[in-house]
Amino acid sequence: MLPAPRFHHLHLRSIDPAAAIGFYVRQFPTCASGTWAGLPALLSPNDVMILFDQMDAPPPKAPQSAIWHFGWHVTDSRATVGTFDAREEVTALPLYNGVEDGYVLLSSDTWFRSGDKLGVSKSQIAELRAQGTPVPGGSGFAYFEGPEGALFEIAGDYPEERFNHIHMWQEDPLCAQLWYQEHFNAVPRASFGDVGVTEADCRVPRTDEHTFPALKREGMFRAPRGGVTFGDVDLIWYPNQGETPLVSSLGQFQDHLALSVADLDAWIAKLKAEDVTFLSDVYPLGDTRAVMLEGPSREGLELVEAP
Repeated sequence: MLPAPRFHHLHLRSIDPAAAIGFYVRQFPTCASGTWAGLPALLSPNDVMILFDQMDAPPPKAPQSAIWHFGWHVTDSRATVGTFDAREEVTALPLYNGVEDGYVLLSSDTWFRSGDKLGVSKSQIAELRAQGTPVPGGSGFAYFEGPEGALFEIAGDYPEERFNHIHMWQEDPLCAQLWYQEHFNAVPRASFGDVGVTEADCRVPRTDEHTFPALKREGMFRAPRGGVTFGDVDLIWYPNQGETPLVSSLGQFQDHLALSVADLDAWIAKLKAEDVTFLSDVYPLGDTRAVMLEGPSREGLELVEAP
C-alpha cells in the first residue's frame, strides 16, 4: 500500500494575489508571504500553502462547486472574533441561530451541538429554551469575508495558529469518504471515524431538517457528513445544499486542492487501475511534476510530486 499523500495546497484565482496574501498575513501572523513554483503563495507554519494564479478579471464563484471555504485553527477563538470584528478590512459574518432573525458571531454564543454533531434543529432549540439550558460559551467557530469575497473560518482554542481545513460539499458524503479512503489511503477524520457503509449502500439521502447556527437564515443541512485527514489538514464535507448538481471547481475562484506524493508514477498507475478520472497528462510544475484528477463531486484534485 502506498503511503497516504499529504495536503499540499489550496489553489485560488485572484485579480490581486499580493493584496490577498497581505490580508491573510495581517490576520494570521504565523503565516508568511512567499512563492512556490513561481506562483505567489501564502505559507502556513505546518508546511501547507494557498497558491494564487493572477487573473485579469474576477473569476466565477457560481454555480456551486464542491469547494465551500477554508479555515484556520486559532489559539483563542473568542478573542480572535473580537479582534477581527474591530478591523475595518475584515467583515464578520452573522451565524443565524434559528430564533427569528437572531444571530451570533461565534457559534458557542448559541446552541450549536447535538451530541457529537455541530448544529441543532429548531425543535431542539425550542426544547433547550424551554428547559432554560444556557448556551455553552467558550470556544467555537466563526466566519469572515476576505479579499474578493473569500469565505474563511476560524475555530479553536488550539495550541497553535495554522491553516487546518477545507470545508466542502459532496453529492454523496459517505460515498465520498469511501472514495478518498479507497483511492488515496486517507485516514477518516478523527471525530467521524469509519462511515459504517459500503459502496453498495453509501448513498444516504440528505436529511430534510435544517440546523443552526448557519450562514443562511433558513439554516443548513448537516447530515450525512464525512471527511478525511491528509497530514494535519482536514477535508470536511456536508451534503450539497441545493437541488442543482455541483459543477467542476476548475476555473472558479477556488480552483482546486492539491496533495503531495513521493512517487507520482506509482500513484498514477494505481489510480488509473482504479478508474479514477484523470483531467490531464503529467505536466511540469516549477521544479517538479503534477497531474490533475477529478474528485467524487467534480472537485479539481492535483497530485504533486514532492519527494
